[in-house]
Amino acid sequence: MRAGVLALQGDFAAHLAALPAGATEVRTAAAIDALDLLVLPGGESTTMLKLLDGSGIEEAVRRLVARGGVVFGTCAGAILLAAEVRGPAQRSFGLIDVTVERNAFGRQVDSFEAVLEPDYPGVFIRAPRIRRVGPGVEVLARWKGEPVLVREGRVFAATFHPELTADRRVHGLVVAAVGTAREASAAR
Repeated sequence: MRAGVLALQGDFAAHLAALPAGATEVRTAAAIDALDLLVLPGGESTTMLKLLDGSGIEEAVRRLVARGGVVFGTCAGAILLAAEVRGPAQRSFGLIDVTVERNAFGRQVDSFEAVLEPDYPGVFIRAPRIRRVGPGVEVLARWKGEPVLVREGRVFAATFHPELTADRRVHGLVVAAVGTAREASAAR
C-alpha cells in the first residue's frame, strides 16, 4: 500500500506516525497519482485552499478516488472534502455528502478531549461540526449524538484529530478500506 499525507500545512507529521511504515509527505499532484491512500490533515482550511490554488492537487485527489483510492480528511481536511461548508461558506471538493460548519465547537481556548461513541478518543481543536449527513454517508463515530467520523464509499472525514492520540484504530479503519478497495478491483 502506498500512503501519503498532504504536507502543505497542519500537523502532517502526526498522521505519518499513525500510518503504516513507508507513508510519505505529499506536496504535488504527481505524488498523489502514485498513492492508494491520501490523508488531508487538520490545519486552516482557507489557508490550505490558497496553497492548493493552481497546484492540480484537488484534481489529483478526485482522480485518486475515481481510480479506487482512499481519502481521509481530519478537521480542516474534512472541511475540504465536504459537499457544503458554512460559517462562513467556502469552496470545497464536494467528495463526501455532508455539510460542515467551520470552528463550530468554538475558538482555540475551547479545544477539548472526549471519549466518542464507540470508545475512540477524540481531540477537538477549533473543530468543525457535521450539520447534515447525506443518505449515502455512514456515521462511524459520534460525540453526544453528533456525527464526528463519517464515510461515504472510500472517502472518510473526521471532525477531530485521531492522530493526536496513541489509539490507531481510526487510521486502521481507513487503511483497511484500501485493502477492501484492492480486493474489489481484483474481483472485477
